[in-house]
Amino acid sequence: MKFSKLRQLSPVLSIGLLVATLLTACSITTIDYVFVASSSGIQTFAADSQSGALRTIAPTVTTGVSSPVAMAVTPDYANIYLANQGTSATAGSIVHYAIGLNGVLTAKETVPLLDNPVSMAVNSAGTYLYVASCTVGSFSPSLTCASSGKLSEYALSSGVIGAMASESTLDLSGVSDAYATDVLAPTGVTVLANNGSNIKGNAVYVSAYDQTAYNPGGSTHSSANPGWVFGFTIGSGGALTPVTDSPYQAGIKPTAIVSDPTDRFVYATDFASNELIGYTILDGSKLGFMASGPFKTGNEPSAIVIDPRGEFIYVTNALDSTVSAYAITQSTGNPTGSVNVTGSPFNTTDATPVALTVDPALGRFIYTANEVGDSLSGFRLDPTSGSLSPTQATPYPTGSGPTAVVSIPHGNHATQLVTP
Repeated sequence: MKFSKLRQLSPVLSIGLLVATLLTACSITTIDYVFVASSSGIQTFAADSQSGALRTIAPTVTTGVSSPVAMAVTPDYANIYLANQGTSATAGSIVHYAIGLNGVLTAKETVPLLDNPVSMAVNSAGTYLYVASCTVGSFSPSLTCASSGKLSEYALSSGVIGAMASESTLDLSGVSDAYATDVLAPTGVTVLANNGSNIKGNAVYVSAYDQTAYNPGGSTHSSANPGWVFGFTIGSGGALTPVTDSPYQAGIKPTAIVSDPTDRFVYATDFASNELIGYTILDGSKLGFMASGPFKTGNEPSAIVIDPRGEFIYVTNALDSTVSAYAITQSTGNPTGSVNVTGSPFNTTDATPVALTVDPALGRFIYTANEVGDSLSGFRLDPTSGSLSPTQATPYPTGSGPTAVVSIPHGNHATQLVTP
């Protein structure tokens, strides 16, 4: 998941690209494809299985790419969806691409939306696409919502986007009269993996904040209204029903949200308080705060991901240009402090990381999309300790202002499995 800041351009890092291209030219084994979306289009990289270094392998895709904000991939890794924001006068869209065995993307369809998308997720069965969006109020300095956001659910059939199956407004009515006028801007969406015996329910969660109380680059009220996590159970035919006791407070400005592979924990980043908030998933998909939380992050946490084994959490810190690493205490879900061997809680990226992905084949490489740096930063993940170290030739140049990144396994490489 990611949070996009105001774009500031910097020179393309051509040296990194040259070094990555000249790496082990005779013995490169591709383990994953990495896709990054920027204003220049979608670029496809191949990740080397030994070094984690990236190299471009296909022409940049520009068809259907306007103002990308998020990407999502089907669980069979055959389809990728790109969410584009429109303008204050036009709504956004979602573009569906088929992923070839060689990593080449082919545009299949474009679905216009009534609102502007912010975040997306696909369920583990590949049958529904979830889109968090809102009606645009303005783009000064970043997107603001004219009214509270929505969660829309679209049916998928062999990757093709079908009709909207259900939709819910992020509504605070009944929570408190003090928040009755809040305009909720959604920032992230996550769907439970529904993996194994630990399932607490079939549910989707959305993070959102009150933009009337907290405005990046503008005024911040001394008593800013809280941010929220909304929960919805997924019923027959995809019907969305608010979880009992939902929504749940989430600091001041939650910017990203993720659930673990065993359906036991949910985590949200708070951009305003520089914190990671943890929840335990209870029966009926209810959420309960982790007793030891919230947990410290770097400055302006913007995106979050959990490794495919469900053992480590990684958070990008946009202002610091770093990644924070945590180990998950399996009995409680509590994130520990830094797991870095060096003792440092942070790993340096290029300027302003706003999105990140873990390779699904080995679960040993992490890549961040750096919006101001116009690049991807790569890290090798130690599967025992969770610590990170830079990959060869990082960072890797991208188009202008990358805002989203996803990865898929290449060929017949098996993905990491989680035993609940």
